[in-house]
Order: sequence, then C-alpha cells, then structure tokens
Amino acid sequence: MHLVTIGGSDAGISAALRARELDPGTEVTVVVGDAYPNYSICGIPYYVSGEVPHWRDLAHRTIDDLKATGMQVRLNTLATKIDVKSRKLHVVDDSGNDELLAYDQLVVGTGAIPARPPIEGLFGSDALGPEHGVHLLHSMGDTFELMRTLEVAQPASAVIVGAGYIGIEMAEGLCSRGLSVTQFEQIPEVLPTVDPSLGALVAAELASHGVDVKTSTAVRQIARAPAGSSGRLRIDAVEASGSPITAYADMVLVVVGVRPETTLAVAAGAKLGAGGAIDVDRGMRTNLDGVFAAGDCVVTHHRLMGLTYLPLGTTAHKQGRVAGENAIGGSRAYAGSLGTQVVKIFDMVAARNGLRDREAVAAGFDPLTIEFEADDHKAYYPGSHRIRMRYTGDRKVGRLLGVQLYGHRHAEVAKRIDIAATAIFNGMTVDEMSYLDLSYTPPLGSPWDALQAGAQAWVRESRSSPAFEPMTT
Repeated sequence: MHLVTIGGSDAGISAALRARELDPGTEVTVVVGDAYPNYSICGIPYYVSGEVPHWRDLAHRTIDDLKATGMQVRLNTLATKIDVKSRKLHVVDDSGNDELLAYDQLVVGTGAIPARPPIEGLFGSDALGPEHGVHLLHSMGDTFELMRTLEVAQPASAVIVGAGYIGIEMAEGLCSRGLSVTQFEQIPEVLPTVDPSLGALVAAELASHGVDVKTSTAVRQIARAPAGSSGRLRIDAVEASGSPITAYADMVLVVVGVRPETTLAVAAGAKLGAGGAIDVDRGMRTNLDGVFAAGDCVVTHHRLMGLTYLPLGTTAHKQGRVAGENAIGGSRAYAGSLGTQVVKIFDMVAARNGLRDREAVAAGFDPLTIEFEADDHKAYYPGSHRIRMRYTGDRKVGRLLGVQLYGHRHAEVAKRIDIAATAIFNGMTVDEMSYLDLSYTPPLGSPWDALQAGAQAWVRESRSSPAFEPMTT
C-alpha cells in the first residue's frame, strides 16, 4: 500500500500521520512544494512582531520528527499532473527533473492561495512586488520577503489592505515594530465575521493603539510615489461616498482572504463545489477514483448550514486526519465545522462560532439575537473584565445557533467560545447552557458563568415571542 499526499501543510501532514499511526506498514510519501513542511501559517504575524523569536519555531514538527514516523518527505517537489487512470503522480523536483510517483491512494492537500483584489499595480507586467515593498502574505516564502523589507528597507509606515483576521493581527505586529499603520477595509466594519456592534469595538481597539482605520474605503491603485513624498508608495482609494483618498506608505500588505487552490485537481477531472473548492463527501472522497482531498482546497461540511467554504487550520487538520484514515481502508466521516474562530487585538479578544442572523435565516432557522454583558469573574475580586456577547438561537425551539464574544485577553474568551462550540456541536438549547456544571471560584468565575448569564438573558427575551416552543431533549 502506497499513500501519496500532496501538500506539506495541515491537511497533507495530518493525513500522512494518521495513515502511519493506524498502519505502520503503509508506505507514505508527502510531496511538498517548498522546504517548509508542517509550518504554522497562523503564527506568521507573531514572528513578524518578534513575539516568536525565530521562524523555525513556527514548525509544528521538524523534518526529522516527520521522517521519524516512517514517512518519506519530498521537499521542493512540485506536483504537476494527476494521472487518475494509471494512478501516477507527475512531479518535478528543484533540479527540474521529471518523475512519476505510483500511488494506490492519493490525498490532495493543495490548500489555498491569497486572493488578489482588483487593484491597479497588483497585476500585469508592471505589477509592484516585494522588491517595491508590496506584499501578499500566506506562505513562509511570503514571510521571508516581508521580513527582508522590514529589516533592509526599515519602513516607517505601512498600509494594510483588508481588516479580517490576518489583517488585524498584522496591524498589531507592525505597530509593535514601531511602524505607523493605516488599514483600509472595503466594507463598513472591520472583522466582518462578527456583527457590526462587536466589529466597532474591534475598530476602536485598533484606533486606541494608533492604527488609522478606514472602513467603507476601497483601494484602487498602488503605485510608486513621486520623489519627496512621505513614503515610497502611493495608495489611491475611494470612500463609499465617492470621495477620493490618497495615502503614502513605505510598504503595503494586501490580506483580503484566500481562494482554494484547485488547479491540479481540476485538470485531473475533479468536481468543484461551494466557493469553487473541490467537492468532497464527508469521507473526504472526491469524484476521482482513489483520490481524496482535504484542507483549504475543499468544501466545508458545516453542521448547521450544510456545504460552504470556510478555510480554517483546525478544520484542515481534522479533514486531513479523516482522509488519511479512509485512504487506507477506514470509514471515518468528518463531523462537520462550526466555524469557531478567535483573534487577539492588542489587549482584547474577539471570538465567534455557529451562525449569525442572516446565516441562520439562509439555513432555514428563525433566529433571535440578543446582546448582553457580564463580568468574567466576580467583580469584587480585583482584575475583573466585562465580556460583551451576542447570542443567537432559534426563536421557535430555543436551539443554540451561534455565539460571539468580545473581551479582555485575560477574560478567557477563547475557552468560553469553546464551551459554546461544544454546546452547538451537541445540539443543545440556549436554556440548557444555564445548567452546564461549570467551575466557580471568585478569582476565575461566578456561580453563573458569563456565558450562562447571557443564555438566561436570551431565554427571557425569547419567551416574549408567541412562536416559542421549547425543544425537548
């Protein structure tokens, strides 16, 4: 049995590890397009900021750790074609040598690539790149180019295009290096995966640390600035009102999301699904015989809204594990995602999972969302912090559909969103949240945890609705 996985990030490595774990007799080869297998892309902002001292610290496992499991790791090897009929993978190594790798089962984990918005100066023969101080950020190669700009050019100012998770983390990272940061976001709020009222708090936290946040503003052009300008790049943008804005900066970072990398799979005949990602079933099987796929290149099976595209590292790890198990004869089904996410914004944290109102409506629910505040622990004990939360449940039966949280970094926001994820995963009602046996001591919590206080507020509001019919469990 020879299993080949394409991709050295979360999904590909997880598939390889799971196959070796279940059957040490399985021969496993991992084809990696660069020299950095199993590196944490999510950790890049903290290497840029200096909080992670060396780029090698971003490795989940070293190359020696991987080889110690018995797998073969082919670095700097590009997969160029999948021959499904003959079960051979065409690859090219870093010396330009072509080779055919025979496989019994194949796992495609090609991941995602950065989205390029329609900004003049990012495309064509005259496009500005890292040598000019214009960067995308998704790989270790991108990271090294960005660090080269920071260390060699020593920029004093930066413009970030995009205010999602990575954009926000990079704003903090560049500020911590002493740069003046301006952040452009095309839609009206930053961090658009949470509701606007919480997004406004995120924007305020960025502004309080010196980030010049410009929402409802679309960047149209990035160009070299004329001599004597306050930066080496000129950034032209337009507000939603139509008013033009011009900014100058020494570097520009474009982080507006990703799209699935499906070129290799599509050429082999793979079908696509939601978000233009590779269509897979819950066993991570594609429509191609003997070919599985996992990670940021595939559709996401969401527990509440069905098929979507939601690229997340945690999801990729789980999908890869399922693909690796099934590729060697297993029958595991991916349990489904809830889109649980968390981000640190200087001293604050925002987190979310499940569905918001419009998502819940689209999924066929009748949502009610309330906003509430509670202390993270008893207020009489020093150091307590308020947590702002938004609870979404089904108005008719009371099922918990989604939770959004915003609070201080010491308020255990990340762990509380994990409680909500566990509840939603298991189909609990909002009311049942009140009866979870959660821990309590005054320095760390309250008899009614903040999450439970929010649940009770939702139930009070929902009972005023004549459509309320509590679920029976």
